[in-house]
Amino acid sequence: MHDTSAGDGSLQFSDAELSRRFARVRAMMGHMDVAALLVYGNVATHSEIHFLADFRVTREAILVVPLDGEPVLFVQYVNHVPNARSGARVVRDVRWGGPDSIATVADEMKRRGLAGHRLGIAGMMPWQHYEALRRALPQATFTNATPAMQQLRLVKSDEELAHLRRGAALSDLAIESLEREARPGIPEYALAAIVEGAYLALGGQTHIHYMAATSMRNPSLCVPAQQQSSRVLARGDVLITEISAQYHGYPGQILRPFTIGEPPTPDYQRLYDVAVETFQRVAASVRAGATAEAVLDAAEGIEAAGYTICDDLVHGFGGGYLPPIIRTRHTGATSTPAFTFEENMTIVIQPNIITRDERMGLQVGELMRVTQTGVESLHRYPMRFIRCA
Repeated sequence: MHDTSAGDGSLQFSDAELSRRFARVRAMMGHMDVAALLVYGNVATHSEIHFLADFRVTREAILVVPLDGEPVLFVQYVNHVPNARSGARVVRDVRWGGPDSIATVADEMKRRGLAGHRLGIAGMMPWQHYEALRRALPQATFTNATPAMQQLRLVKSDEELAHLRRGAALSDLAIESLEREARPGIPEYALAAIVEGAYLALGGQTHIHYMAATSMRNPSLCVPAQQQSSRVLARGDVLITEISAQYHGYPGQILRPFTIGEPPTPDYQRLYDVAVETFQRVAASVRAGATAEAVLDAAEGIEAAGYTICDDLVHGFGGGYLPPIIRTRHTGATSTPAFTFEENMTIVIQPNIITRDERMGLQVGELMRVTQTGVESLHRYPMRFIRCA
């Protein structure tokens, strides 16, 4: 493994790593018979541009990658261009996209003589942008290259794994901070400050922090909430969480339940025990060469225990929300039934065990690396039902 540490202890991708990515994408383009790849990103969906340009999109950007020739990155807004030039160090040509980025990209295709060729589109480009592109380039044909790019992202390099381990460590710090500081009398939205305060000063960024609390004796929720409320934590609450801090766009993901001021009630303890048993069974079913069917087999105990799930049981992670997306045979099975795991894929195993009436539930889990013989957790925080205050 190459040393990718900078002098200040931060991690950066090597020139060899970034060159390898462009080479793989251009090989993909050759197989798809596309003359250029138009990679779209915005602040919410930046994974494809980040993968190639090592730049996390700050508003909106389009990366043009020709099969032959130098790439160009068009950025909105004009005041974001200096930051993009600094961040996208492997793309020498970084420009403002002008008042209309799509018109600017279309002009670039004409300038390069590619206006009548087959072009690939990667990333979640809005319909309005796509239609404008079609009108501006009526002689071109377009194909969806997003699934092919996702496929390239599934197996992680050593350098990507190093970034993911850093993201996992920062996520663990957030859980440790909640353990210390969550207590009766503080509102849920204060939990967000606790979580972010654990890693922002260390160079981390927020990917997600889903959290919500309810009374263990009179519960009213089964999954963590995407937005925190003004509800005040009280003694006897359960707090359920899904935390992802990221390092340079590479996140960990850890899911743990907490009780506030009291031990778990018997009902919540049973939920937790089933969740941990399911986590362990699923983890034991995954290795290089295993299939999604093995995961579905391992999850059968959820229904046998009288429970169900709300969230995905397993999903790919790291560079986006990736295949396989697996639930259970009773709740939607999998979006990729023929999926086979490979070494150095990274997945989140996250059983969200809930009652059938959806009044109560909790979730455990974490980011794992697939190995030849099993899985390796990228996290170090122990699996336990955490008691606060």
